[in-house]
Amino acid sequence: MNKVLIIIKREYLTRVKKKMFLVTTFLIPILITGLIAMISYFAAKSSGKETIVIDDQSAYFQHKFDTTETSSTLVYAQPNQGESDADFLNRKEADVVVRIFPFRDNKLDSVVMYSDEGVSITLKSYIQGQINSLYSTKLLQDAGVNISQIDSINAAEVPLRSYSLKDNKETNAEAAMICGIGIGILMYMVLLLYGSSVMRGVMEEKTSRIAEVIISSVKPFQLMLGKILGIGLVCLTQMGLWLVLVGSLRFILPLFVPELHTGIGTNPMMQDPAMQKQMAEAASEGGSQLLASLSQLPWGTIITCFIIYFFGGYFTYAALFAAIGSLVNEDPQEAQQLALPVTMPIIFSYVIAMQTIKDPNSALSIFGSMFPLTSPTVMMARIPYGVPAYQIILSIVFLILGFLLFTWLSAKIYRIGILMYGKKLSWKEVIKWIRYS
Repeated sequence: MNKVLIIIKREYLTRVKKKMFLVTTFLIPILITGLIAMISYFAAKSSGKETIVIDDQSAYFQHKFDTTETSSTLVYAQPNQGESDADFLNRKEADVVVRIFPFRDNKLDSVVMYSDEGVSITLKSYIQGQINSLYSTKLLQDAGVNISQIDSINAAEVPLRSYSLKDNKETNAEAAMICGIGIGILMYMVLLLYGSSVMRGVMEEKTSRIAEVIISSVKPFQLMLGKILGIGLVCLTQMGLWLVLVGSLRFILPLFVPELHTGIGTNPMMQDPAMQKQMAEAASEGGSQLLASLSQLPWGTIITCFIIYFFGGYFTYAALFAAIGSLVNEDPQEAQQLALPVTMPIIFSYVIAMQTIKDPNSALSIFGSMFPLTSPTVMMARIPYGVPAYQIILSIVFLILGFLLFTWLSAKIYRIGILMYGKKLSWKEVIKWIRYS
């Protein structure tokens, strides 16, 4: 055990002291936060303040557009006799012309938008929403419905709630989806990035011939185990520092750039007043309900399972990637080809997790949450929706058994592969090692 601890210490200290570790740990959060801040800054500076000319040839929509839902300037005008659309646009110093054609048989004919450049989706959505709303009101009025009844109809909403029969608590699919997506993506990144980091570490030692010296003092399995644990600690350290740095920069940057108070970490479309109004309404009407639903999620189960699946998934894939690294000689392309069978289950687990968010109790979701190579990602995407305890226990048992099986197989491959040089290996030969070693 002392030898394993020495290897863990060596792996950890040699990696955290490297310049590359320090650069990536501190530079990546700064770059990501800076990029988001730059996008948010320019989005705040140019948040869709176009001038829109409305050429209402139907005479119904004149001065009826709701200007509180946009930051653009609305101008109602018509072109002069024989004036082209381009000249009309230049004369009014506008960005967009919205032409509403006359009614035919008391029905709206068509609406066309003209501009020198492309029309943004936000502006198009605003114009379409205004015209549809006003036109629907006209149709209702023509049908004999008065304005007060129309307003009452438009404001009518039926509240919909869902409850769990197990504990009679209110559930929220939106809250479960947000939590499932976040945890699923995090697990996917951990398995793929940090598992491949173990493979690169093994490749470095093999190609530099350091492994030959180390194996003269320790067993191959002890070397593999120490390397997996050491690199795992490095990854946890880096993740912790990233969270701290990104969180700190999120609050520090707005102090120096006031425009970023509402910008960092938000979609640039949220800078549009119409979007802000919708978000404000959502916050006032449904935001508190969403927060309450998030607080009612089984966080004790989620956190406990995350720790179990994090370590179970990482150790399983780290052992497999370590075995792949031991097979590589000098050609990096060889590593990509050999790692494909190990990488594909991680990618499949992400695909299944995204389907699980839509239907957490489908046959595919249940299978993905039980199979050891996909369960860390898929089960963590399912748990916020509520998973029977027996399925979680069964999944963890399968994960542990899978970890033992894949670690045993990886150790057999690693023991031979780490000392084999100058020969391009095939999977057929690797299978022979497993059968006869």
